[in-house]
Amino acid sequence: MTRQLASIAIAAGLLCAGVGPRDAAAGAVPDFSHADTGWFPVGDDFLPPSSGPGPVVSDPAHPYYSNQSGRQPTDRVADIANPILKPWVVARLKKSNAESLAGHVPYSPRETCWPAGVPGFDVFSRLRPVYFLQRPGEVLIINEGDQQVRHIWMNVQHSRNPKQSWYGESVGHFENGELVVDTIGLNDKTFVDNYLTPHTTALHVVERFKLADAGKTMQLSITVEDPGAFNMAWSARQVYHRKPQEKMQEAVCAENNVDFFNKGYVPIPRAAKPDF
Repeated sequence: MTRQLASIAIAAGLLCAGVGPRDAAAGAVPDFSHADTGWFPVGDDFLPPSSGPGPVVSDPAHPYYSNQSGRQPTDRVADIANPILKPWVVARLKKSNAESLAGHVPYSPRETCWPAGVPGFDVFSRLRPVYFLQRPGEVLIINEGDQQVRHIWMNVQHSRNPKQSWYGESVGHFENGELVVDTIGLNDKTFVDNYLTPHTTALHVVERFKLADAGKTMQLSITVEDPGAFNMAWSARQVYHRKPQEKMQEAVCAENNVDFFNKGYVPIPRAAKPDF
């Protein structure tokens, strides 16, 4: 069993058992984890911040509509006029845009079974819920789609030289009722959004999760810095709604991936050697 599957098995068992956070000061720590509910994002694009530079969104001349929009679905074409983008990032997005407009849609991590990375995890899928597991010293965030797992190590400092990885090194703490997550050590193989906006290994992401509406809604604010890819720091938002779920379902991308319309979603990624 791989380390990821082992983590999933442990997390799923604890979720089913209804394990939640317990703190010396009752009520001091918000409870994001419930065994019978999951968090569904409102969309798979970032929402703009209340002010200041924001994320890459769709080109106004080619608006994006998902299959769930009630309109004719379209493919993503990035707005490359966003001032946050370095020239090499604009060039990369121009290439992706040209492929989309020509009908050769570039893959997304969700469609091709690749890890989402951070903050791509926050717009990974609007159709699958996210689950939280809180326990002393650690918070797990699990996306039901392909069971991707993030480990948030609580109340510790970052490693001096964290090893680069798909999800980097995330450390967190609770602050004024928010779960604050600071992530560094990311490799440069992921994208920050579903427009395939690239980044460098200098990427630094801070997420703030906060409960609202009597615990029925979770608000997420995100700040992104990467001097190698972006001209300035920028911010984005995501909103999740809590919905009843019987249990976490198995949704293994690598064993169920299809490519009905010849978009290049297969073959799936394969490891050169086992990780166990």
